[in-house]
Amino acid sequence: MDISQHIEINPKIMMGKPVIKGTRITVELLLEKLSSGETEEDILHSHPHITKENIKAALAFAAQSLKGENIYPVTV
Repeated sequence: MDISQHIEINPKIMMGKPVIKGTRITVELLLEKLSSGETEEDILHSHPHITKENIKAALAFAAQSLKGENIYPVTV
């Protein structure tokens, strides 16, 4: 999966937090929802403009972030 197709980091959007492209939905928010017991279906119902692939990309981004030092391109 190419995470960059789904996740963007732009200092002008949500203070540079990683978000689902084209939205203000942060990776952090999706992780919090999943960790609190919400299902993918719950999230998709609450946020119909995101996809299952977006959720998987958010999880992949988080996992990749924990693996070590990464450099993420920032859109200006």
